[in-house]
Amino acid sequence: MAREISSRADYAQFKQMTTRWRDNDMYGHMNNVVFYEYVDTAVNMWLIENAGLDIPGGEIVGLVVDTACTFHGPLGFPEPLDVGLKVSRIGTTSVTFEIGLFNLKDQRAAAEARFTHVYVNAKTRRPVPLPEGLRVSLQQLVVS
Repeated sequence: MAREISSRADYAQFKQMTTRWRDNDMYGHMNNVVFYEYVDTAVNMWLIENAGLDIPGGEIVGLVVDTACTFHGPLGFPEPLDVGLKVSRIGTTSVTFEIGLFNLKDQRAAAEARFTHVYVNAKTRRPVPLPEGLRVSLQQLVVS
């Protein structure tokens, strides 16, 4: 049974990003690896701009421990894209983001990604509880 593709309404916030010439592969569409670059950039931009994380100079660091991406359609230069963000789980030391990558003209995602960070002490690399300020900020991305 085919699963339903997410739509723009499934995400809490969006960031428009500009594709680059180098994003396209020899087939004329965005290479799969490049999708992950946009996912990583969107999550970290949101953390810096909205949660006040000092990347890379802060006391905590979010390390990626799990990621996946399902591809539904092509994206590529020269079309900009919208990146939708939401949080599906906030744990004691971790958070799972869900990210939708959209062509500006489409309501359904061209790709859907999952991205889990475990937060660790920047020096010891041992897991630490999410700071309360980060936890409160992440609530902005929780979709009911």
